[in-house]
Amino acid sequence: MDKLRVGIIGLGGRGHLGDGWMNNERSTVVAGAEVAETELAAFRERAGEEVFTTTDYRRLVEREDVDAVAVLAPDFLHEECAVAALEAGKHVFCEKPLAISTAGCDHILRAWKASGKQLMVGFNMRYMNIFRVMKEIIEAGTIGEVKAAWCRHFVGFGGQFYYHDWHAKREGTNSLLLQKGSHDLDMIHWLTGAYTRRVAAFGGLDFYGGERSNDLRCSECPDRRTCTEYVDWPGHERCVWRQEVEVEDNNTVIMELEGGIKASYLQCHFTPDYHRNYTIIGTEGRVENSEPEMKVWVKTRQGEGYKHLADRVYEVKEYQGGHAGGDPRITEDFLDMVLEGKEPVAPPLAGRMSVAAGCAAAESMRSGGGVVLVPEMEW
Repeated sequence: MDKLRVGIIGLGGRGHLGDGWMNNERSTVVAGAEVAETELAAFRERAGEEVFTTTDYRRLVEREDVDAVAVLAPDFLHEECAVAALEAGKHVFCEKPLAISTAGCDHILRAWKASGKQLMVGFNMRYMNIFRVMKEIIEAGTIGEVKAAWCRHFVGFGGQFYYHDWHAKREGTNSLLLQKGSHDLDMIHWLTGAYTRRVAAFGGLDFYGGERSNDLRCSECPDRRTCTEYVDWPGHERCVWRQEVEVEDNNTVIMELEGGIKASYLQCHFTPDYHRNYTIIGTEGRVENSEPEMKVWVKTRQGEGYKHLADRVYEVKEYQGGHAGGDPRITEDFLDMVLEGKEPVAPPLAGRMSVAAGCAAAESMRSGGGVVLVPEMEW
């Protein structure tokens, strides 16, 4: 195969990731599926008028000129679209979260195994320089054997991103421990080298939601000039104070991972700043990052070896491209996987395990905070 022929399901929003396979020496985009006509028109402008477009994704996956399908549609459609593509004999790139339930992930993985095709999950954070630096430090043994981890995620634009549209309802995303948290839970898994086994969680809808009409749009609101959550974003302007909002806007999760590693995760969607901060602690030191400063710090315990003689600060190099360079790298890695047989940085099971941990945490949070076991994958 000289060029991988890619079809894109979901052309708005995250759908622009598919542009990385356009005009690429190893791939071409031959089809796109989307229910919004405006997005279909914009896609044709980018991909060319000869590209096949449809409002029914099933017409795309059945085409013989499509070798691979990128599922970039909203979360609640991932399972349906990914399984259909795999059963049609296509390689699949599926944006995270893999699905909005553990059972949905298992459905996809079984379809993947039966298909004999390749499956990649869109964990672009594994490709970002700042987290690759942390991974290198840990794998080099600088902080010793990993014993504990911590992540706090301040989602400074949480209202804008998640409470003006379908994300605010459980039927669309289940919990933001999946949509947003699947990245963080996966990074905890990746950096520690272990999957979550049991969790306990607390959280609530403490800022967004309220008594406003479900039909109210920002553009029509009498308070739009003073509202701190006003947006002018077509398709994403439902009032954040509307009655149907039900997804928690802050969560605290404690986890026990394989090997007895302990971890905690805080996610909040109404903070004034945007910041992901990870700390990984081992028997000989700890490593911590600052996204805004693009720095990684290493502090070591007293010891006899050279690595114990100094603490270190890493100045992380910038990388061009969306999501701190993660997007162009992951699209190229998908081509490496399909065309050259390279193992992906994130195996499909990683997509399932981050969702399974998030689902278990949501169950705990919504049932009083008790311990919930993360189920094993049953093939």
